[in-house]
Amino acid sequence: MSKAKTLEQAQAVLEGYIPMHNRKFAKPARAEPAWRKVSALELERALCFKQQRTVAQDNTITFEGTVLQIPRTSPFRSYANRRVQVHVMLDGAVEIFYKTEKIAAFDSKTTHTIGLYRTHGKKAFRYGPVSMLTTQPNRPT
Repeated sequence: MSKAKTLEQAQAVLEGYIPMHNRKFAKPARAEPAWRKVSALELERALCFKQQRTVAQDNTITFEGTVLQIPRTSPFRSYANRRVQVHVMLDGAVEIFYKTEKIAAFDSKTTHTIGLYRTHGKKAFRYGPVSMLTTQPNRPT
């Protein structure tokens, strides 16, 4: 130890120690960018509403008051009692995933047709972009 007793002595010790410390522990800066490139699919899956549901015995899930059927890919495979992830994309489309496998997809027109929107008090809320259904013009009374 340096046994510095005043602020000036401690400052002089620190000025001599910092260059030695940096030589010992410093690493050169990287030239490559700190971010990584992502695909549009990765962005779409990251920027969505995600919820978990348990599949019923008849291969359906209930989501926002609507029953969604998961199509059978094989007569021997069922997703009954499995936990699935429901992804609601920003355009209103719905995708259902079991682990990393997409097992069902519903486009935004289909989800709108089956009534996949919810109400909170007086305003109707629908996943996805604002539509004419969610905004009502002010009517004089």
